[in-house]
Amino acid sequence: MIQGSMSGRTQSAMSDVLNGKRKGRFAALVFAGPAIVASVAYMDPGNYATNIQAGAGYGYTLLWVVVCANLIAMLFQALSAKLGIVTGKNLAELSRDNLPRPLVWVMWAISEVAAMATDLAEFLGGAIGLSLLAGIPLLWGMVITAVVTYGLLTFESYGFRPMELIIGALVGVIGLCYLVEVLIAPVDWGMAAVGMVTPQMPDAGALTIAVGIIGATVMPHAIYLHSGLTQHRAAVKDDAQRRRVLHFSNVEVVLALAVAGMVNIAMVMMAASAFHQGNADVAEIETAYHTLTPLLGAAAAGVFLVSLIASGISSSVVGTMAGQMIMQGFLHFSVPIWLRRAVTMVPAFAVVLAGVNATDALVMSQVVLSIALPVPMLALIYCIGNRRIMGNFVARPLTRIIATIAAMLVLTLNFVLLAAFFGVPIPFIKE
Repeated sequence: MIQGSMSGRTQSAMSDVLNGKRKGRFAALVFAGPAIVASVAYMDPGNYATNIQAGAGYGYTLLWVVVCANLIAMLFQALSAKLGIVTGKNLAELSRDNLPRPLVWVMWAISEVAAMATDLAEFLGGAIGLSLLAGIPLLWGMVITAVVTYGLLTFESYGFRPMELIIGALVGVIGLCYLVEVLIAPVDWGMAAVGMVTPQMPDAGALTIAVGIIGATVMPHAIYLHSGLTQHRAAVKDDAQRRRVLHFSNVEVVLALAVAGMVNIAMVMMAASAFHQGNADVAEIETAYHTLTPLLGAAAAGVFLVSLIASGISSSVVGTMAGQMIMQGFLHFSVPIWLRRAVTMVPAFAVVLAGVNATDALVMSQVVLSIALPVPMLALIYCIGNRRIMGNFVARPLTRIIATIAAMLVLTLNFVLLAAFFGVPIPFIKE
């Protein structure tokens, strides 16, 4: 890292904090960044599609799914960050070094499919927002999104800090937009509170959306990415300093993902308050935008689109970063950013040119992500529980048990979803 650069100065500041040369209430802020970047994955356009369908079709009933998914996300992002801080390697690299070669190839293939599904959602979301806001064809929205995304990716050459600040600013835009939305929308706060703590699954349609919410909230590429964002960020001299960095990381994960969780909850509440009574069939982002204008006014509709564009662009940047890290980690092979970007954009362009409904494509991409999710979850549980890999920082038995239960919950939901897809009757779930 160039010492005079913004990233170099950040690393020097982190060293000063760890060595006791820099103190104060805000000294720890120099460690913030990785969780904020990873949190973008939890506010991507796929969340918009599933959350709109959840709120419009089922009101506040599925809010508990959002809460549970966010708690699972906090756990796995914290563990991923810990893996990078302790080992100096990311999850893809450790999987390649410690797992059987055939399994590594399968993991890489599934992760690449997940990366394409991720980019489909992110790329389409930004394009839809630009198309509606500027009144241009969706295809042109995709072209503009591609150009802007590539332009932002060039900041990677200046180190980690400029990119963290850019992504942080876009996250701030998304959060501010949804703060405005919940202030405009007539939210039933009592019903929302009940929905957050009362597990229920009305029918098979709700199950599909619930799995989609999990797929849109706990993201495979974010689990890989977070370990890479922390692996070389802070230079530590001993285990005591490493523990301090872990403490700062855990605090950041909780705060960043709490914000992401509140944004997702706000999305569902907005859709529930605006659409559930009288417009429960609203299931598409375009329809939601056009319906918001007469219901809540042009300001609410405009803010919705601004947040969608910020979400699409920021998550598309982060998705490309993650895809590059996954390929390089598993295969020890790096490709230019423009080529990586082109490969992941192909499915999105193919969907639009084939005339597939954009929102339907977004929701199905989240289901694909949910099915791919157990791969990095199980790999992460294996790594953080392996003393040979983690040394003195091996995860405690209780942590491994909770993480395993969470992974099994996701696996079970996936099996139930597949059973519903193939027409197998599911107990306790109405058709």
